[in-house]
Amino acid sequence: MTSGNLLEIEDLTVVYRALRSAPVPALEAVSLQLREGETVGIVGESGSGKSTLANAVLGLAPVTSGHIRFAGDDITGLRGRARRQLSSELQAVFQDPYSSLNPGRTVGQAIAEGLAAQRREPRTRVAARVAETIRQSGLPADAAERYPAMLSGGQRQRVAIARAVIGGPRLVICDEVTSALDLSVKAQILNVLRDLQASRGLSLLFIGHDLPVVRHISHRIVVLYRGMAVEEGPAEEIYRRPRHPYTQALIASSPVPDPALQRGRRATRGSAPLAPAASVASAAEPGRYSPHARGCSFVDRCPYAVPTCSLAAPPLVLAEAGVRVACTELDRIPALETQLPVSVPPDMPTLSPP
Repeated sequence: MTSGNLLEIEDLTVVYRALRSAPVPALEAVSLQLREGETVGIVGESGSGKSTLANAVLGLAPVTSGHIRFAGDDITGLRGRARRQLSSELQAVFQDPYSSLNPGRTVGQAIAEGLAAQRREPRTRVAARVAETIRQSGLPADAAERYPAMLSGGQRQRVAIARAVIGGPRLVICDEVTSALDLSVKAQILNVLRDLQASRGLSLLFIGHDLPVVRHISHRIVVLYRGMAVEEGPAEEIYRRPRHPYTQALIASSPVPDPALQRGRRATRGSAPLAPAASVASAAEPGRYSPHARGCSFVDRCPYAVPTCSLAAPPLVLAEAGVRVACTELDRIPALETQLPVSVPPDMPTLSPP
């Protein structure tokens, strides 16, 4: 692990166990690093382990093996008072803000809760900080007196973001914060996060399933599939030239506003479906996610798989331009140069590494 990182995740494995069913690995030896002021995007489809990774960092999911370090301290098994004290520096924003807001409390009271749990301050000071955070979050000036039912979905998400950042955390985990929003509101929320990051020096762990959206706010991206990291590197490089067949499929599945281009992409996907060769499919054991049982996690969907892909899980190895890919057949995979309209307004500037 490289020193100087705010968050370090090393070989994190999370296995869910039930009394009457086989253990299900949700994460398999995932590692990542996040620096101060940086945004790392975690992308993948449902079931890839994105939320499990977030919950493990937050202490909400059991860690089977591996380590999680925050500001140099191991927080893997942190519980009780020590975990509560960590909340001043580590916060989260989730997909559904309404479920986390008390309908009987005003927006101002909800946001102030982020301060009450950390320190006691004079009411005038609290009110001033709430007003300033409301302004920075793009909410109306009178939002403090409103109730959650009086707000739109995008406004509720802004309230959740304001409550998370008001206490001055160093890291905010954003778990699918834009997935339930329409296109214009989605772009507004991304802009709010970028502005807050710049003004408060936040680090962000941004989780989503739409790679073009995640690319717009992230410095680096980690692509997960079935609990394993299959590609990671600079956001622009991964989006512009994805190497792993799963990353290519993620980009191809994102809708674009041009009907003619969308039809062409459907035709391209139809000519190279995600289906394995028969010999590879027979080597895989259906329903098992463990790489020790079936090798590469993508083997049963990859059009470039060979029988040896089912024997061992490939490690992440450096390909080029700072991108690491978990694939032994990279030489056989055609390059995909992404020249597609983005799914958020193009006037959002591209992030540069800190």
